[in-house]
Amino acid sequence: MTATRLTADVVIVGAGPVGLMLAGELARDVHVVLVEKRRAPDTTSRASTLHARTMEIFQSRGLIPDLGQPPSEVRGHFGGIPLDLTLPSTHPGQWKVQQTKTEAVLEEWALASGAELKCKHELVAVGEVGDWVELEALGDEGVLRLRCRYLVACDGEDSTVRRLIGADFPGQDARRELLRADIAGIHIPDRRFERLEHGLAIAARRPDGVTRVMVHEFGSGAGRRSADAQFEEIITVWKRVTGEDISGGTPLWVNAFTDASRQLTHYRHGRILFAGDAAHQKMPIGGQALNLGLQDAFNLGWKLALHLRGKTGEDLLDTYHSERHAVGRRVLANIRAQAHLLLGGPQVQPLRTLLAELITQQDVRTHLASMISGLDVRYDIEGEPHPLLGARMPHTALHTALGRVHPPRLLRTGGGVLVDLRPGAPTEPPAGWADRVSTVAVRAEDPALLDGAERLLLRPDGHIAWVGRGAADTGLEQALTRWFGPPKPVPRLEY
Repeated sequence: MTATRLTADVVIVGAGPVGLMLAGELARDVHVVLVEKRRAPDTTSRASTLHARTMEIFQSRGLIPDLGQPPSEVRGHFGGIPLDLTLPSTHPGQWKVQQTKTEAVLEEWALASGAELKCKHELVAVGEVGDWVELEALGDEGVLRLRCRYLVACDGEDSTVRRLIGADFPGQDARRELLRADIAGIHIPDRRFERLEHGLAIAARRPDGVTRVMVHEFGSGAGRRSADAQFEEIITVWKRVTGEDISGGTPLWVNAFTDASRQLTHYRHGRILFAGDAAHQKMPIGGQALNLGLQDAFNLGWKLALHLRGKTGEDLLDTYHSERHAVGRRVLANIRAQAHLLLGGPQVQPLRTLLAELITQQDVRTHLASMISGLDVRYDIEGEPHPLLGARMPHTALHTALGRVHPPRLLRTGGGVLVDLRPGAPTEPPAGWADRVSTVAVRAEDPALLDGAERLLLRPDGHIAWVGRGAADTGLEQALTRWFGPPKPVPRLEY
C-alpha cells in the first residue's frame, strides 16, 4: 500500500456544507485541504431551508446568484405552530434550497478559491505533535498522511475526530424520533404538522413530483439503530397514523432523526477545532441545524485566517468557542422545547394552545422569529456600551460612492470595514491596519436604526466590534487590535 504525504495550513475533515463554507472562507489566504470519506457528492437532500442570516452571509460573499432563484416563504413554525418569519433583512423569511444545491455552490466556491478536496479517504488517526497536527486517512490508493497547523472537524454528529481525541460530548440521549423519507410516485394530501389522533404527520410535494413525508407515532420511543430506518417501517407507521397506504411509492431516501441533544464542552482542543454537527447534536427542526453550522464556519474562518497570516495571536481563536458555544447552547434549548411541542401527545395540547395565542403578540413573534432566523445573535464584545455593539449591522439601505447597497455588500472583501456615516467623511483605512480593514463613507436611509452611531467597526462576519460618536476615537485602537491584531509598523524613512 502506497503512502502520500501532504502539508497544509488547515485540514478540514468533512466536505459537507459546513466544511465547504469554512474552506471557502480560508482558501483565499491559506492552504486548505478537505478530507472526505464519501466517494461522490451526496445525492440525498437532508436539509432544505436557509434562513435570513445565512442568506445575508451568502450575499456578503457574492454567492446568492449561484443559488439560482430559490422559492421563499415567510411562514415558518415554532414546534409546528405557525410563525411569521418576516423581519428586516435583505432576505426575510426562509429560502428553500436543497442541500445538494447548497453543497454544489459552496464546493465550487471553495475549489475556485484554492482549496484541495481529497475524496474517498477515511480518517483513522489524529494527534498533535508539537506545533502540528498529524493525521492519517485510508483511501483506495493507499494511506494519506497529512500534517497541518490546525485541524477543523466538520464531520457530522458521529464525528470521527471527536471520537479519536476523546472529546467530552455531554447531553441528552434520544427519547423520541421522527421517521422521514423522500418518495416518488405517491399522491397524498400535503400536511403541515398535522396532529392526528395517533401521531404527527407531515407531507410536502416538491415541484419535481417527489413527496417528503415525516411521521411520528405518539408514545413511541427511539431505540438504538444499527442502520437507517427502512421504507417498510415508514409505510407501517404512516398507515397507523394517517390511514393512507404509501407502499406503491419508490423511496429515494429514508432515515430517522431523533431528539438527542448534545454539545461539546469545548469547541477548541488546542490545534483541533469543531464546527457544525461535530460540535452539537440536535433535532433538525425548522432548518436550524444546517444554518447553525454554516454560521459556525463563518465565525471561525476569518479568525483562523488572520491568525495563520501572523496578524493575531491564538487568543482570537478562543473567541470562536466563547461566541459560538453560547449561540449553540441557546439553539439547542429552543430545539428541545420545539421537539416537546412537536412529538408530545395530547398532554402538550394546552401548552400548544397557549403558545399559539402568545405568537399573535408582535413582541413574542419578533422574539421567536429572530431566534429561529439567527438575526438576533449578539456577541459579548468589550467596549463602551451601545445597543448595537456585538450585533450584526441593522438592515438599512446605504448610499456609497458605488451606489445604493445593503450592509452585507460592504463585507465582500472578506476583511474588516470601518463604516463612517459623518458627512464628508474621509475614506482612508485606519493607519496600521490598511491590510486588514477598509473604510467606507456611507449615508443611511434610516439613521434612526443606528442609535446615534456615527462610525461602526464591522468584523469580517458583519458583527459590530466598535461604535463611535463624533470625532473621538475612544476605544477604536483597542478594538482594531483586539479583532485584527496590532498595527503594521510604519516604515521609517532614512535621510
